[in-house]
Amino acid sequence: MKFNEFRNGQVIQAGPIVIEEQEMLAFAKQYDPQWFHTDPDRASQGRWGGLIGSGWLTCSLAMRMVVDSVLTGSESFGSPGVDRIRWMLPVRPGDTLRLEITVDSVRVSSSRDDLGILRWTWRMYNQRDEQVLELEATSMFDLALNEVQT
Repeated sequence: MKFNEFRNGQVIQAGPIVIEEQEMLAFAKQYDPQWFHTDPDRASQGRWGGLIGSGWLTCSLAMRMVVDSVLTGSESFGSPGVDRIRWMLPVRPGDTLRLEITVDSVRVSSSRDDLGILRWTWRMYNQRDEQVLELEATSMFDLALNEVQT
């Protein structure tokens, strides 16, 4: 989507994707090797009653859905950060995840008229419509690209 297509209050749907156990294990072994993410047998005896995905995997899956559904082909060039991340429920092998993105604000920078700033909230749900993730992010868009392309 192009920056000028975003509207305050707009809701964008993305996904679904299915997270498989092998993908979950590979991510955890590489980036978050805690036993409840990497050891299915031990995890089955733990507090969560089974293997759970890393919260960072959940965020990565959300990012993938945002890129695929919104950012590819846009003027987006980065983000100054995320203000809040909440993992409400664990993601488990075989879960089907979807993302609901709410545009909180769209504006052009007061100091640079070639910089678009988008604030949005991403909410991820599993196949039972249980919310598993919520994060508030800011994305930046290079509005000068529009002038170059026209």
